[in-house]
Amino acid sequence: MKRLAVLYCITLLLQGCAYAISRDTAAQADKTITFKMLQDNPEAFAGKLLVLGGTIDQTIQTKEGSVIEIVQKPLDYWGKPKRTDSSGGRFILISARRLDVLVYAPGRQITVAAEVEGTRSKALGETEYSYPVLRARELKLWELERRASDSPRWIDPLYDPNTSGRHDW
Repeated sequence: MKRLAVLYCITLLLQGCAYAISRDTAAQADKTITFKMLQDNPEAFAGKLLVLGGTIDQTIQTKEGSVIEIVQKPLDYWGKPKRTDSSGGRFILISARRLDVLVYAPGRQITVAAEVEGTRSKALGETEYSYPVLRARELKLWELERRASDSPRWIDPLYDPNTSGRHDW
């Protein structure tokens, strides 16, 4: 019985340490193509499967499904976008599924396995920006990270919110 419990715990731990994208899809992805190479010449990599990630800037519903604009971030060992200010640029992800814009909201972290389709020019501020366009094969939307303000903190037992911070002693 103890062996079964230990085996069950190990299985749960290994599932928690799985890569963001399925093993089969990740094995098919071309790991030699960097985001810089993709951004410089997206047409050269048309049809190639890549694993990329970053922060969602916006999600738009269209006739063809959903279009997500993503600010690229480097991925860690598990395929999660790193918490960094560095970025290689932006890319557009097209999903055939209609994704809820409140769930796939700005600021959420996402990892995708997608095929390169080409490029699309679009205004970014006052400049024209050339976005690499990819078609989603697999998506991983990461859990929202808790902010430090969400964590428990010490509460003053003498504090009375009805006195607006003053104590009448």
